[in-house]
Amino acid sequence: MIAFMVAGTGSGVGKTTLALALMAAFRERGQVVQPFKCGPDFLDTGHHMAICGRTSRNLDTWMLPAEANRELFDSACRDADVAIVEGMMGLFDGKSGEGERGSAAEIAKLLDLPVVLVLDAAKSARSIAAVVKGFESFDPQLRFAGIVLNGVSSEGHDRILQAAIKSISAIPLLGRFPQNPALAIPERHLGLRTAEEETDTTDRSARFAEAAHRYLDLAPLLKLSHPQSSIPMRAHRATLSDARIGVARDKAFSFYYEDNFDLLRECGAEIVPFSPLSDSNLPPALDALYLGGGYPELHAEQLIANQGMTKAIRNFAESGRPMYAECGGMIYLSQSLTTLDGHAFSMAGVLPLAFEMTSKLVQFGYVDLEFTEDCLLGPQGLTMRGHSFHYSRLKQQDTLPTSYRVQYSLSGQTELEGFRYRNILASYIHLHFRSNPALPENFLHTIRHIKANL
Repeated sequence: MIAFMVAGTGSGVGKTTLALALMAAFRERGQVVQPFKCGPDFLDTGHHMAICGRTSRNLDTWMLPAEANRELFDSACRDADVAIVEGMMGLFDGKSGEGERGSAAEIAKLLDLPVVLVLDAAKSARSIAAVVKGFESFDPQLRFAGIVLNGVSSEGHDRILQAAIKSISAIPLLGRFPQNPALAIPERHLGLRTAEEETDTTDRSARFAEAAHRYLDLAPLLKLSHPQSSIPMRAHRATLSDARIGVARDKAFSFYYEDNFDLLRECGAEIVPFSPLSDSNLPPALDALYLGGGYPELHAEQLIANQGMTKAIRNFAESGRPMYAECGGMIYLSQSLTTLDGHAFSMAGVLPLAFEMTSKLVQFGYVDLEFTEDCLLGPQGLTMRGHSFHYSRLKQQDTLPTSYRVQYSLSGQTELEGFRYRNILASYIHLHFRSNPALPENFLHTIRHIKANL
């Protein structure tokens, strides 16, 4: 198997564009490409999946133990010809400035992946060699498979850059990737526009593949070899009863860790997707709902115009069946959302909460979390990890009880969160169930208990 990481000297240097181009190029060769993304990112993974036709997996050495990352990587790659891991931020950027914890570099070493380094060379000449030398020597345990230059303005500029780099490094120069509007992915406040909003997936994949073949030398990457996993497939455990979990999934709600679904299935759940935007009712015979994050603020008018769905959601809550909501899902269940222009949209009206959009990130970063009370996902005292990433804040709440004690890694602040209402658990925190495998087991146990007693 061919396996490598695409990493950059920093954010915004073109990692995602290059990763998508390489994924498309290898897939066009008839190879099965398994994509991955370092860190807590829901947007890039969607674009990976659109190109590769396979679920992209999140690797994260802060939220997940080393062995969980290895198992996740090996399992996803079992029938793949190529594995491409897109890094996050700069190659060595992680949880703090003192060490590599949570960085793309840590993941590359953990999985023994060589790195394709992406550099923005738009305003550089010979100085680019100093950057390359610094990255190459910073951690001797890292291996580099190649270098790709972004923002090269001309053939003359390219010759200067190549001469400078070749004078100090033996890392193969794979080529230069010019700015191309046809490959650009529009951005908004949370990052890239979601893959669910793209309509020309086939043409887009062809454009990425054509750019890779035109501008890059893939030969050094074709020589890479990574051992295939010999770990046996994990079997679903036998369970006493079924549990149908409805998952909100469309352009408004798409922020999910796919591994959360895998773990729920292993515990016996059936995942049933539905669209709060376009479906007039919930799927039949659901035992629980899982509403993830996304962009409800962009689709507020359409969400509330779908009165059949909002009524079904309210009836589901009143029935006492469990609902778990994260971030955008929590906002959807609230009474109202006020946008930056002051317009207040009514929401589904389930939770006695109100939210407002903000012009900057609120409590961004990784979190440590402990249950302070028993809740849908487990007993008091259970610990886990997740992340927070939102441009909104709680405007009003009617003193709902909470189940979480959350500590934010960047600010060091601690707060009580995880709002409980009836059999609903709602929070801004995106939890990764692999950070504590008891979470999906507990959730299924709660679902079955409530089902048996309704």
